[in-house]
Amino acid sequence: MFNKSSNTCFLIGFCFLSIHYLMGQTTLVIESLPDNTPGGTKIFISGDFEGWTGGQDSYELKYDQGSYRITLPEQVKDFSFKFTRGSWGSVEVDQTGNQIDNRMIQDDESQPIRYFSIENWSDLMPGTSTAGKNVIVLSEAFDMPELSSKRKIWMYLPPDYDSETAHYPVLYMHDGQNLFDQKTSYNGEWEVDETLDALFEAYDFRLIVVGIENGGPDRIDEYSPWNLKSYKNQKKGDLYINFIVHNLKPFVDKNFRTLTGSQDTGIMGSSLGGLISHYAVLKYPGTFGKAALFSPSFELASESFEFSSELCEKNSSKLYFMAGDAESENMVPSMTKIVEQLKSCGYQDSHIQSKVVAGGEHHEKLWREEFKDAIQWLYNM
Repeated sequence: MFNKSSNTCFLIGFCFLSIHYLMGQTTLVIESLPDNTPGGTKIFISGDFEGWTGGQDSYELKYDQGSYRITLPEQVKDFSFKFTRGSWGSVEVDQTGNQIDNRMIQDDESQPIRYFSIENWSDLMPGTSTAGKNVIVLSEAFDMPELSSKRKIWMYLPPDYDSETAHYPVLYMHDGQNLFDQKTSYNGEWEVDETLDALFEAYDFRLIVVGIENGGPDRIDEYSPWNLKSYKNQKKGDLYINFIVHNLKPFVDKNFRTLTGSQDTGIMGSSLGGLISHYAVLKYPGTFGKAALFSPSFELASESFEFSSELCEKNSSKLYFMAGDAESENMVPSMTKIVEQLKSCGYQDSHIQSKVVAGGEHHEKLWREEFKDAIQWLYNM
């Protein structure tokens, strides 16, 4: 346990408060940690301001005066976040091990120092997987030579896959740890398996889903082929999509009963995952014939607008756009601008759908609730 302050550090704390009040910065202080926190642990803050990476060096809290603390850059205001011990596998949870809602800070210069308590860590709590029996782990460390990395890959197979001989369409999805399992998710799961099982029962609909684990600190780099506003990202988005097109997809097609044509191959993601899905479906129309773009981060990538205009005439893929009107100020306008660009250059109305959800926030809850509608439209149910 940590004490907020002592008589000795009261004056120091007061000075700290005064300095950061003048600078307009926010300092976060962790007052208490669970007793089972390993000694010498590193703690990070991860949130929308840094791409939900799970923890990167520039946002590590420092142990000082008996507590962990961090002073955020002045431009970081009005943000959502969680604390981790370096990855989403060790994110903070409540006392019983359940996911907590995103913490939020609204810009308020009267409160330049905020205090927090962490109840428990996900990896130090016993947990039960919520993934269905037909969700398998294709590989714990699938080789990504394009990025000199390895990644965990999950697959959802139709409920009757083992008893049939049919071939099935395939949907590639990003942020795989959030798709099927509450235990592996860092912000709540999409319940992709439960939704597709229900569609199987109701419509006899079958689909294979390939979930690709995000790269944690490399997520921002891998999910954008362009420079992003407010981020110093490396543009590795094309390498990431090359991995899917030239490495992962051929492996899946070789080892599973898939329909391999573009009309039967889709790609889907949210936030930066929506941005990279948009890039993929326009850049590689011979591979992807469908895409669902949830809360796509077009506002962060000005080059995405020119890119859309240049490539849309060569494309006839089906595109499903969705965002909530309670997300960032420019989310819906940016998405609408892209949709209008596509239509103005001749994109078929029957191949494009755009939906704005009243009250929808930038969160897995929105994406979970909208997943079914997107699948039904993309696959003509």
